[in-house]
Amino acid sequence: MLLTVNPARPSVWVTLVLLLVTALPSLADTRELDWLELMPAEDLALLENMPEIEHQGDGPALLPDEIMTGRVVPEMDGVNARIPGFVVPLKTTQDMRILEFFLVPYYGACIHVPPPPPNQIIHVKYKEGFTLEALYDPVWIEGTLEIERTENDLGTSSYSIVAEQVSPYDG
Repeated sequence: MLLTVNPARPSVWVTLVLLLVTALPSLADTRELDWLELMPAEDLALLENMPEIEHQGDGPALLPDEIMTGRVVPEMDGVNARIPGFVVPLKTTQDMRILEFFLVPYYGACIHVPPPPPNQIIHVKYKEGFTLEALYDPVWIEGTLEIERTENDLGTSSYSIVAEQVSPYDG
């Protein structure tokens, strides 16, 4: 489709330029995050140098206490972010639309295995809600990342997002 604009009508040009100028910064400002960017350097060093976890008894293996403090990366507060992950539902509607959930970096976190460190869990609210065919289907979350602690029976998060968009993970 070819867009033609009559040069005699400069207001159309001004409108087009203003639309582009206002739309491009919001697209460019969305930062695709890797989960490890949410860990401060000291937690990342602990994770990289952690001894093999031993199971004790019938319960699941636990991460060392020093990595479970929930320390955050202050520079992440207010970042317009896009991050993939798996959904651990916290609040659903009667028709199974997910409105609130923990986003975690791997399937089964908080449910089948011990929860990840709090700085590897994001508490997400999405007022529109969405459905998933299966909990092992990853999603993309977009919104503004905030440093905010949320505690729940399933885990504790150090970050939160009020999602602007939730979409299937595309690879």
